[in-house]
Amino acid sequence: MTATTAASAAYIVAGLLFILSLAGLSKHETARAGNAYGIAGMAIALAATVGVATRDISAVGLTLLVLAVAIGAAIGLWRARKVEMTGMPELIALLHSFVGLAAVLVGWNGYLSVEAAAGGPVLVGAEAGIHSGEVVVGVFIGAVTFTGSIVAFLKLSARIKSNPLVLPGHNWLNLGALVLFAVLTVVFVAEPNLLVLSVVTVLALALGWHLVASIGGGDMPVVVSMLNSYSGWAAAASGFLLGNDLLIITGALVGSSGAYLSYIMCKAMNRSFISVIAGGFGNEGSAASSDVDYGEHTEISAEDTAELLRDARSVVITPGYGMAVAQAQGPVADLTRKLTERGVDVRFGIHPVAGRLPGHMNVLLAEAKVPYDVVLEMDEINDDFASTSVVLVIGANDTVNPAATEDPSSPIAGMPVLKVWEAERVVVFKRSMNTGYAGVQNPLFFRDNSRMLFGDARERVEDILKAL
Repeated sequence: MTATTAASAAYIVAGLLFILSLAGLSKHETARAGNAYGIAGMAIALAATVGVATRDISAVGLTLLVLAVAIGAAIGLWRARKVEMTGMPELIALLHSFVGLAAVLVGWNGYLSVEAAAGGPVLVGAEAGIHSGEVVVGVFIGAVTFTGSIVAFLKLSARIKSNPLVLPGHNWLNLGALVLFAVLTVVFVAEPNLLVLSVVTVLALALGWHLVASIGGGDMPVVVSMLNSYSGWAAAASGFLLGNDLLIITGALVGSSGAYLSYIMCKAMNRSFISVIAGGFGNEGSAASSDVDYGEHTEISAEDTAELLRDARSVVITPGYGMAVAQAQGPVADLTRKLTERGVDVRFGIHPVAGRLPGHMNVLLAEAKVPYDVVLEMDEINDDFASTSVVLVIGANDTVNPAATEDPSSPIAGMPVLKVWEAERVVVFKRSMNTGYAGVQNPLFFRDNSRMLFGDARERVEDILKAL
């Protein structure tokens, strides 16, 4: 078997493992196996790529390649061991930026080694035009992904404000950038030159920044999913440039699955998928209405909360990012077990964008050994709140905000939410009365059947456990 044949066989195996990985990650019960398939596929892909590279590069080049892989692996393992679940969304956004940057570098290298080669263009005719098109498209998608992911990282890590950037005519700016890109692509394919490629790169970097900056922080889970799709298409574009079939397959898998996940999340949030792509997501409403006077809130103690739970027939827990920050999933799982032992029907209601990453809450609860069958999606549990004795809102805010259904002027108007206010009693765990990530005040806190339990969520849950 030749090296090329062996590499092709390895690529097929790796591609199948990636498909199995996506299938496994679609369910809680098979997620661990899906992750293992993905790791195995990537290991095979790297080994095959390095094997093919040994035929065409010098010993120094091979040494640098292996060294780069080793350094990257070491950094990846170090970050994976150190990162908290609360830091996972911004870490993933940052990793997407690396994919985008890699696509930009591959595109520029393709131009410098073919169109701008020292001895003149390497390709002529139709092949030259196709290659030039691949270069400019790859650079554009990669640059948009790079800066867009950087902005998402900065917003998720609270390094910049999460409020959407609303420039005058921002939609026209985005549309104009796309039209200009199309014109520049035609110009570059007709006559490849350094100036046009540089303008395309700068244009794409600016567009990526503006697209994500124009999206409100409360909608960042969908943005992360969208950027995941962008990074896949950037990888696929690099695959065409490098003539690497596996990179094309992998990029297409990531791009299509990320786009489909974004579509599902948009449907769940009653948002326009086109609006997400256009960078207008989260701007449908007006300015935040945090200055509206909703009246006075009522506080409750952990002991009184325990009394409510002791007398409850059914309890629904709706977690959010605050549970992740407080690392309260362990005590919450203990509370679930204790209440279940007392004969209380305990379930969880998970909003599609709870936390700041798709599946964020599901992973935390699985980590705490909460049974999968009591963790329900919003559509599965929303009709049951009216017959629920007590709802515990642990660190959630925007996903349980009745303004989404009752206030057409709200920035989150039209977004489906967990209708927790329909229950007999609602206890909201919060550190303070500050607004949520979307910067919108929550009328739920001031309702007659709602009580506020202030403090660290983990400590308050532990206090409730002691009282029980």
